[in-house]
Formats: sequence, C-alpha cells, structure tokens
Amino acid sequence: MSQSDPLRLFVTHAWESSDDYLRVFEYLESARNFFYKNTSTPEQRPSGDREALREDLRRQIAPAEAVIALSSLYDTHQDLLTFQLLFAQASHKPVVLMKPFGARGEVPKSILDLANEVAEWDERALVDAVRRQARHEDTQRFDTIEFKLD
Repeated sequence: MSQSDPLRLFVTHAWESSDDYLRVFEYLESARNFFYKNTSTPEQRPSGDREALREDLRRQIAPAEAVIALSSLYDTHQDLLTFQLLFAQASHKPVVLMKPFGARGEVPKSILDLANEVAEWDERALVDAVRRQARHEDTQRFDTIEFKLD
C-alpha cells in the first residue's frame, strides 16, 4: 500500500455522520504510512424509496476493498446495517466489525456472524485489521516494554 495505491474503504452509515463514523477516520488519519480512499458518501442521501437507498449503498460498496462496520448502527438502523454487511459478504468484501465504543455491551450475534474480524476501538488494532483483511498484509508489529533495573 502506498500513496499511489491507497486502500479503498467503505464505512457503514445511514446517511448521517455519527460520532463513531467520524472517529474511524480520526483513527485512520492518525496512522503513519496508511493511505486510504473513502468510498462511502453519507452526506449524499439519494432521493427515492428503500430500493433506491440500497442501490446507492451497492454503488458505494462495490469499489471498496474492505468494509468497516460500525456495530453502533445496529440499535437504530438494524435493517440498513444488515443489508450493508450482507451485500459486502455477497461481493466477497472482507468486513472489519468495530465493537461498540466505550460500552461493554455485546455485539449482536447476527452481525458478528457477518464479520471477518472484530476490532477494538484502537487506532493500531483498526489499521492492522484493515491491512490483514483488505490486502492480506501482516504487520508483525511488536510492543516494546522497557524495564528499569534498580
């Protein structure tokens, strides 16, 4: 992955920029040497019926290499989130599911089963999961712990 070949990512949404939606991009932007292109367009809600909305979501997901799913959408937009995950799965797009932010609640099994990987709300965990799922890159990062011997 380079600046000339960024990862194409779709982040689930319901045509509104929620706190979790914006937080994903804060995490992605803070990662070093991580280049991506956002294929989701929550600010451009199409007019029309339910099928028009679904067709627009298909158009947004199609060019993506991976889907980042926000489990927080499940409470308010269960049908829409489920549709996005089912379409991603049918299109052979890997799904990285984000756990609920700041809550100890469990992720519903119905969406857990549609995810390839579940990530914590941590910049490093999110970026590593996306790299693994989208391009099968193993980051092989290790934490360094320094001990002081007194």
